[in-house]
Amino acid sequence: MTQFTTQDQVQIQAQGILPEQIDRQIQYFIDGFPFLNVIKAATISDGVIRIPDEQLTAYLRRYDEAAHEKSIVKFVPASGAATRMFKSLFAGLDGKFDKATEEFFTRLPDFAFYNSLRKVLSIHGVDLDKAVAGGLTDTATRQTVLHFLLSEDGLDYGSLPKGLLKFHRYADGSRTPAEEHLVEGAAYANSDGVVQIHFTVSPEHRGRFEQLINDQKADYESWLGVTFDVSFSEQKKATDTISVNPDNSPFRNFDKSLLFRPAGHGALIENLNDIDADIVFIKNIDNVVPDDIKETTVTYKKALAAVLLDAQQQIARMQGLLETGSNSPDDVSDGYLAEADELLRRTLFTLPPDDYGRMTKAEKAQYIKQKLDRPTRVCGMVKNVGEPGGGPFWVRNADGSVSLQVVESAQIDLNNPTQKEIFDTATHFNPVDLVCGLKDRRGKKYDLPNYRDPLTGFVTAKSKDGKDLKAQELPGLWNGAMANWNTIFVEVPLITFNPVKTVNDLLRAEHQPQ
Repeated sequence: MTQFTTQDQVQIQAQGILPEQIDRQIQYFIDGFPFLNVIKAATISDGVIRIPDEQLTAYLRRYDEAAHEKSIVKFVPASGAATRMFKSLFAGLDGKFDKATEEFFTRLPDFAFYNSLRKVLSIHGVDLDKAVAGGLTDTATRQTVLHFLLSEDGLDYGSLPKGLLKFHRYADGSRTPAEEHLVEGAAYANSDGVVQIHFTVSPEHRGRFEQLINDQKADYESWLGVTFDVSFSEQKKATDTISVNPDNSPFRNFDKSLLFRPAGHGALIENLNDIDADIVFIKNIDNVVPDDIKETTVTYKKALAAVLLDAQQQIARMQGLLETGSNSPDDVSDGYLAEADELLRRTLFTLPPDDYGRMTKAEKAQYIKQKLDRPTRVCGMVKNVGEPGGGPFWVRNADGSVSLQVVESAQIDLNNPTQKEIFDTATHFNPVDLVCGLKDRRGKKYDLPNYRDPLTGFVTAKSKDGKDLKAQELPGLWNGAMANWNTIFVEVPLITFNPVKTVNDLLRAEHQPQ
């Protein structure tokens, strides 16, 4: 057990973390996290559902008919800074111009933020239109443009979160991703005219998000004919993890205080747990498109929700049957157990442990009831086109069962030839397109942190004040934080996945409104 000073204990208490949690975190630094036992990749007809085009209309009708009876929230993780978007441009400030920088300057007028940048530069005596007409080849002029784009002297895009950058240009002005989520949310997260949207933001930028929504909300409500109920939250301090030195002793700042760092967006399970809704749509802040190609996204969001509603209906029916006339697990009929096992296998893609056949009737009933009584999520999956990140796999769980998981490469032992071969056979990729059911059949909210896998996480190398340190992160909200949910994967079109990782991604046709 780590020995902490009185000052440490005061800091830990203020952080809202229990000392035993810190001891456990430090032990993970020492021992590492175990890899997942991946059985096979989830593919079409083997873990990933493909909805036939001719059935889409029925799915949309199913969702639209149910939406007005449900409380619906669109949950958008939006705290990520845009710094990495501008990596090549920051190098340009030092006079290092690469191919990406050349494309940026060649197509500068095509960016939605061009007019804002032009106004800022004009205040400082620079005519951007004239500079562009001249080819923008002068290094000093280029660096001036980049300075006023990236620094707080100008637009401050190098420090702002993605949600506050101007992404798309329209005839009546430009929109940020936050505004695009309002427009998109009105199309499928609408319950009797009310659209609830929740953004998770960083503390230092919350005020700017709130100001943006306050300034624009009335106009969007008038145009779209809805009422927006927009809320915000920040990642909780109690979900931060301690940092350590290379020798695994606690890292200390110059003032001798302990260093706690945010544990990645897996910690947002606590924020999601505070949401009171029947259906929650989850989508990253930067995965938005202009209005002319939103239709496919809206269609498949509704289809995913319809799949969720159908699964919940089947689960509730089965739970009711298992309870009917049974005073103890031994009273459950063999027929109901067989039907429930089939539901788990065929609809919820959960296979029992190898010793299931040797279990008593009471043990089988207990296993099945526990598996059915969990939060449920339906995850959209796109075909793998080489994007880095997680994908859909069948994974063996601690209880011996096998179920579907969204798995990151860091969670797989790629030095194991068998595991590496399975990883390489993945046909689909996780675009962060989730629809979640957070309540049981009686309307009681699940306590979501109870359904995460505490043994998932990874250690990363960082530095502070010139000193090396090790930090600890949780796998994403849709990885370890949701490991013990009922999970269904559905293939969605690639056009629904349009993230913005670099500034030049905004030049792709999908982000240039027609």
